[in-house]
Amino acid sequence: MAYSESTAPALFRAESGPCRAVGYTTAGDADVLRDAELAGKPPGPGEVQIEIARSGVNPTDVKARSNLRLPIPDGLIQVPHHDGSGVIRAVGAGVKEFTPGQRVWTHLAAYRRLDGTAQQFVTLATDLVAALPDHASHELGAALGVPFLTAHRLLTLRAGGPEELGPGALTGTVVLVAGGAGAVGNASIQLAKWAGATVVTTVSSPEKAELATAAGADHVIDYRRENVVARVRRIAPEGVDIVVEVSPAVNARIDFGVVASSGTLAIYANDGGTDLAITVQDAMWLNLQIGFVILYTLRASERAAAVRAIVRALETQAIGIGPRYGLPVRTFGLDEASAAHSAVENGFIGKVQLAVAEL
Repeated sequence: MAYSESTAPALFRAESGPCRAVGYTTAGDADVLRDAELAGKPPGPGEVQIEIARSGVNPTDVKARSNLRLPIPDGLIQVPHHDGSGVIRAVGAGVKEFTPGQRVWTHLAAYRRLDGTAQQFVTLATDLVAALPDHASHELGAALGVPFLTAHRLLTLRAGGPEELGPGALTGTVVLVAGGAGAVGNASIQLAKWAGATVVTTVSSPEKAELATAAGADHVIDYRRENVVARVRRIAPEGVDIVVEVSPAVNARIDFGVVASSGTLAIYANDGGTDLAITVQDAMWLNLQIGFVILYTLRASERAAAVRAIVRALETQAIGIGPRYGLPVRTFGLDEASAAHSAVENGFIGKVQLAVAEL
């Protein structure tokens, strides 16, 4: 018998009553976040309703809160956070890939939507939801979306490279990850190693070096103490094939000094400056490919490939979070959302999450 609201067990009926949430109605500092009570939205065709266990807080969530791009309509509230994990409560018409009771993780939940994951129940289209294996924690599920999807695209950006990562997809490839202790840097290291690459990374302290090593980096360089170009050239005399770059304005000279001929400079952030100065002829002689990545506007096929790869990596327990994987986790309650946002703004190294429910 097909699932329907009338035949569902009580545990898995769509929640339409009061839903605890946190959100904001205007841009500002972390203290604009406030508690709210919303009505749960039953899933429509092609949608699922998820009871949220953990809600991930990323720098992009903090930036969205402090600098609204779109006004929030009067009488409504923006519930933040793209990433989350939880359990399917109910499915809408036509949904066959998910079932009530299934564990899942989310991505881009709050992109051009008012309903992010900082609430008890969220209703999403199925293309924003993916399966979370039973052995994977909800903490891990809520850490996947923004960092890992971004990292996957960075590692598949180069011409002639794989469109989807998997074991052996980057065998013979040397990857330099700038800022290997950050969330995207950590995800890039883990995915690149899973795909068979040799991974070099730069960090700014011995403590961050320990995190990058735990993530799986083969070579860790403290850029405050070492000559990065000289060290990389000893490791990879022909240069590195992919540079995953968080700070292009600051690191351009280093990047040009280490990238291989026909290599790729893959940029996902502008830490340290907004303007990138390059010498055109130098780039031409290298046949250098320079690409920019932002998760929001990826092609649907690129995002789908990343989700498939991440699910495969999850299934084989190739990726993770916590000290063992070089990514500490700091957890706040739903009513501590302001403190969680402040922790991200103050540069906490690792993942910040809200514990919404124990599922």
